[in-house]
Amino acid sequence: MQCDDCAWMEYDEEEEEYFCSVEMDEDDVARFYEGKQRAACPYYRCGDEYRVVRHQM
Repeated sequence: MQCDDCAWMEYDEEEEEYFCSVEMDEDDVARFYEGKQRAACPYYRCGDEYRVVRHQM
């Protein structure tokens, strides 16, 4: 799973952990945790801030 470098991962200071901030409906969440979408999350977005800069070099 690519969640570690996804742009949707946000840190919650109260819980002291990261969470996915994508607004999913119940069906999406159920499919995600069943494992059908774990290999390729449809909401994944690269959170690498330097990706654009490296592309321009």
